[in-house]
Amino acid sequence: MDFASQLKASIDIVRVVGEYVRLQKAGPNSYKGLCPFHTEKTPSFHVRPTHQWFHCFGCGKKGSAIDFVMEIEALSFWEACVQLAERYGIPLPKRNEPSDADTKKRAGAYEAQEIAFKAYRAAYQSQAGEQARAYVARRGVSAQLQEEFGLGYAAGNNLVTRALERAGFSPQQMEDSGLVLPSQHGPGFYDFFRNRLMFPLHSETGKLIAFAGRALAEGDEPKYMNSPETAIYRKSAVLYNLHRARKPIRDKGYSILVEGYMDVIGLHGAGFHNAVAPCGTAFKTSQVQMLHRHSENVVVNFDPDAAGIAAAERAIQLLLDESMRIKVLELEGGLDPDEFVNANGAEAYVEAIRRAPRYFHWLAGRARSKFDMTSGEGRMAGLQFLIPAIQRIPDKLERAAIAEDVAAYLGVDRSLVLDQFRKMAVSRATPAPPPQPEAGIPANERLLLRCLLRSAEARDQLCERLAVLVDEQPPQAAAIFRAILAAGEPLDFAAVESRLSDSDRTLLTRLAFADEMEHEDLGLSQAQACLSRMEASGQESQRTRLKQRIRDAEREGRLEEAMALMEELNRSSRSAG
Repeated sequence: MDFASQLKASIDIVRVVGEYVRLQKAGPNSYKGLCPFHTEKTPSFHVRPTHQWFHCFGCGKKGSAIDFVMEIEALSFWEACVQLAERYGIPLPKRNEPSDADTKKRAGAYEAQEIAFKAYRAAYQSQAGEQARAYVARRGVSAQLQEEFGLGYAAGNNLVTRALERAGFSPQQMEDSGLVLPSQHGPGFYDFFRNRLMFPLHSETGKLIAFAGRALAEGDEPKYMNSPETAIYRKSAVLYNLHRARKPIRDKGYSILVEGYMDVIGLHGAGFHNAVAPCGTAFKTSQVQMLHRHSENVVVNFDPDAAGIAAAERAIQLLLDESMRIKVLELEGGLDPDEFVNANGAEAYVEAIRRAPRYFHWLAGRARSKFDMTSGEGRMAGLQFLIPAIQRIPDKLERAAIAEDVAAYLGVDRSLVLDQFRKMAVSRATPAPPPQPEAGIPANERLLLRCLLRSAEARDQLCERLAVLVDEQPPQAAAIFRAILAAGEPLDFAAVESRLSDSDRTLLTRLAFADEMEHEDLGLSQAQACLSRMEASGQESQRTRLKQRIRDAEREGRLEEAMALMEELNRSSRSAG
């Protein structure tokens, strides 16, 4: 068995996919969730642990656990294998170096981040990092939290440039790392970050991929800056702290979305491990989708200044587009989240979350502060401000109830609200349900295929009988049966697929992921019963054909042929009896 096959046989695809997608049981051997590869409001993404296979009936993405990690993490095949092997403690085969240029480039970038991390941490803990440590202490961050979040310091002495040079990085590798810049005054490089408090940034699975730096000198702009985008880092595909927060988000049933890194760290220290923040960029749809995979509920707790309020309004629109359920938390005293928990304690923050209004009440309050509610024009302007957000609510009854609340809150006639709804109505296309198995495939064939896909014992015990059946009495799904027989053991769904035409692949997926035939018992006994019925049906069809041939021969005077066919029919009847 090659390493990839061994790896797929050793890991649970539900566990792998479940680290990225909130899966729900959909049957005895089936899970489903919102697809992480395209936007959808109704789950069309299915996982079958018995086949170690996933398939999205919305966008068509499919494959093994390795394929899933390759797609969602944008990794090469080998990188995905390495990540899974390391994550689940499976020994890797010896391999000298990455074989392709892209994999080498990413491997170098990952190594460079680790080197920079050690350099930043060392500088932070040295005398040079005193200013950075003093700032963090003023923000109430404990030594334990500083260690857990790997805070560092970038001095102005090119410490990362020198560290990369000592490690033997080529000029191209150094430039690709996103950590240094080419010198404008001759050969060489200089550090991208200088005199900044450093925050390591991680992928959703916890790989160190970049850094963010906060200015420490007065007037040093921008206040925050992030690594430039590289082969391993895209700002819009990262949420700060999500690799730590994703399990707590699922456990608690909601995420807390804040603006800054220090907010996340402060909340984490107070026990709110489900807090995340955008990474140096405006909140993007891709980041909303990352959150939605873990919970549909989110508490938006941006800073209370004008910029924070404007950012909250933009974030709410994106969250609504992805059908998230939103509460908006504004803290008393104009405090940032970390300042609030430091001043008031965790229980006060829990109570603030409990009392936080749903987003439409918060927006309605914003409308009342923005527009003159004493005039008809002002009330209509407030209504126009709110209608787009209300229209994004997917549930029709909830939408109507909120419209009633808004009309009363703004002092606007209900009929005006309904009229605006009609004018601004948006289509809400419902994704088509997963296609069902082809009606033309007999039930015995469908059930036997599912037994064979699930049960190694059934494949072993019935392979000879099945081969005879496929050759002598080809069923409608004969190509799939032949592919299963040829795939070998342990059965690899991908190996079966590779032997099929596009139409047969589609049929295989529909059969394998159909819920209508979901049986607890899909083992040897069920398979034997199905095969016996198919054999009997095939023999009966064969006898029917023989009878027709006998009649044709007798009618045309071919008596010897008719007698031979009659003898063949008698042998068939005796064997069936």
